[in-house]
Amino acid sequence: MRWLALLVAETGKVRVSIQLRRLPLPHRMRTSEQQPFEVLRVDNEEQVPGPLNMALKRSRLPVAAAVLTLAAVMPLALARKKDRAFHPSGMEERKRALHALNRLTFGPRPGDLQRITSMGVDKWIDEQLHPEKIDDKALESRLTPLRTLRMSTREVMENFPSPQMVKGIENARRPLPSDPAKRAIYEDQIERLEEKPEQKRAAVNASFDKTGSANKISDDASAAPGSEPQTVDLNIPDLLDLPPEQRYKQVLKMSPADRLALSKSLRGLKADDFLEGMSGQQRETMIALSNPQAVVLDELVEAKILRATYSERQLQEVMTDFWFNHFNVYLGKGQERYFLASYERDVIRPRAMGKFEDLLVATAQSPAMLFYLDNWLSVGPDSDVARGVPNNAYGGWRRRMGARPANEKQRNSGLNENYGRELMELHTLGVNGGYTQKDVTEVARVFTGWTIKRPRDGGGFFFDERIHEPGAKIVLGHRIRSRGEKEGMEVLHILAHHPSTAKFVCTKLAMRFVSDDPPPALVDRMAKTFLTKDGDIREVLATMFRSPEFWSNQTYRAKVKTPLEFVVSSLRASDADVSDALPIAGRLRQLGMTLYGMQPPTGYSMKAEAWVNSSALLGRMNFALAFAAGKVPGTHVDWENILGSVPATDSQHVLIDLENDLLAGDVSQQTHDTIAARLNDPQVSQRRLDDPVRPPDMSVLSGLILGSPEFQRR
Repeated sequence: MRWLALLVAETGKVRVSIQLRRLPLPHRMRTSEQQPFEVLRVDNEEQVPGPLNMALKRSRLPVAAAVLTLAAVMPLALARKKDRAFHPSGMEERKRALHALNRLTFGPRPGDLQRITSMGVDKWIDEQLHPEKIDDKALESRLTPLRTLRMSTREVMENFPSPQMVKGIENARRPLPSDPAKRAIYEDQIERLEEKPEQKRAAVNASFDKTGSANKISDDASAAPGSEPQTVDLNIPDLLDLPPEQRYKQVLKMSPADRLALSKSLRGLKADDFLEGMSGQQRETMIALSNPQAVVLDELVEAKILRATYSERQLQEVMTDFWFNHFNVYLGKGQERYFLASYERDVIRPRAMGKFEDLLVATAQSPAMLFYLDNWLSVGPDSDVARGVPNNAYGGWRRRMGARPANEKQRNSGLNENYGRELMELHTLGVNGGYTQKDVTEVARVFTGWTIKRPRDGGGFFFDERIHEPGAKIVLGHRIRSRGEKEGMEVLHILAHHPSTAKFVCTKLAMRFVSDDPPPALVDRMAKTFLTKDGDIREVLATMFRSPEFWSNQTYRAKVKTPLEFVVSSLRASDADVSDALPIAGRLRQLGMTLYGMQPPTGYSMKAEAWVNSSALLGRMNFALAFAAGKVPGTHVDWENILGSVPATDSQHVLIDLENDLLAGDVSQQTHDTIAARLNDPQVSQRRLDDPVRPPDMSVLSGLILGSPEFQRR
């Protein structure tokens, strides 16, 4: 007797049914598990995986086998079908997810591709466009020890003083702090300042022999005062034996001279051992005893690397980096480094996806920008201060600005055009944006009076009416009435809503996210959004991310990574644990991209031509090999954990698995063959002569993949 059976499998919204007919068998063989069936009909046949479909059509399956096969294969098949789904642009969904990760983040981490494919690329992009909704507590825990990131500029200067502040105390213009740690920092810096003249005098005296002839170093010159560390009985081993808290307190009880000698005695690993176990604040104090400004700079660059590597708000960090580069300032100029933490934290990051005008105003009023481009020193030629008009209510202006002669030549020397020029050329209109030299001068006159209140004490923005140039100005054909500080706000509004600004800013955004030479049609659509949406950066980004140009196959891995993007993407791809980011910052410096270290206001280039040359590519390969081999201090990678269950002795499988993990399997045949040819290299195979099969050196293979052409692109 023949009868029908119906097998049904459901996954999500897809339902597949298979009608089977039982075939007759001899009585002795009839069991439910063995009864063969013939397929009569398959509903939703296109949803059934090819191999199973063919098996169903050609085979006679036992019921149990059919059920188990269908149940096991359908979810996998449907997942693969989802991976094969095409966006209207023509890019596969999985490839689309990888493209989004490479453009909107500093590189994918293990598991990111699967998570975003499952979540949906569009939903993930929308989430990244609203960083305030993303939990970033894991990153914050890594940043907690870096106290300067949470300090105001004034607090940073008070805790980690500049040489000028130290000289002020040395000259009795300021009292020493009462806090023991702060006091020790100031005392040690005063000791160093007093030591330098002694060293110079000793060097000069040592360069003359008894006859008075110069250019001859005497035999005992090396024993001159200050030329060698002081011989103080510091008992460093005894100090190391103390608990960290007692060790710290013992150092603070030393005299400044003894602490200076101690710092000279602690080099390299000795210093690391000495700081072991101390709290973040104690470590900061110990480092500041030698160089307080180093603490400020070190924590700044550490935070930059940690944020780029570990933040879940990746698009916000990418945009923060973009806008910092757009509104570039240079850490090496005077006390600029003291302003940088606040500049990035309070000015750039919170406005990275807000309104462009808000960002423009915030940068214009930032002490970092005012100091970098010298606008804080700009004095109107016809201002009260330039003309020497006294003001009893402003008793300090003569001291701060100095007396200004009244002759015309001297008065005109006070106007500084740096900010006016860069504001239009680099921040808004662009070099061909339609402004003239006359506009530059007029804008400079408008922004006289935009200065810093007590900059050496970490003061903030201050509008000083007495150095502001009075009278009306003409900027880009607009008549700016004499209204003091409001003149600058009016000019910033005009520039922020100018069509040339929309085109210039959108071109740079498309250059960062799409290609070195972005399609003009895309830039025009982005610029239209910029103008109609009041300069809403989030809306402009959304327009770009929805565009067919962004998802074009021609843009896939068409951008060369900057050194920062290359190094951080290596950290992320390998799921590295970074306990000390300073060696990473040092490697970036070697690759030509010192963090916060671009001196010209142009910022670092985003184009391939700036970074692609034989020397630079060799440097990248050397970094990749050193990093993968664990030779970058403060960074650890567990390659075996990344490989998982892959047999360690199977070199080919190890290579393929690493290609999947680090490049999402998207590697050219040429690159694969080049690396595969190294598998027999003793450096990789770790075999000698007739050694049995040994596990390959995964660090070498990983380094070669990280240094490959595919990994250099995003």
